[in-house]
Amino acid sequence: MKQLIIHGDPGIRKGAIIEVDGEQVVCFGINRNGEWHGPEEVQLWCTVGAESEYGDFERRNFIPHFLDVERVDADAVDVVRPQGELAV
Repeated sequence: MKQLIIHGDPGIRKGAIIEVDGEQVVCFGINRNGEWHGPEEVQLWCTVGAESEYGDFERRNFIPHFLDVERVDADAVDVVRPQGELAV
């Protein structure tokens, strides 16, 4: 599990599956920053990881401050699935 900061908006939402640097990951949670007073383009701060790590994310079995951080541009992100399935 890691924190992925995407500069720009590739059109993804929570539950999206993306490919970055040849690695396919799931976006567990997304915080959208920079809408009003931030930088010129929006930033998406995503908690991403393998599907097998989703249980740890749900139970908060990690320390957010100690996750590895990676920064990419929206152009470097390949969207496999733009959002998760609707859970009712």
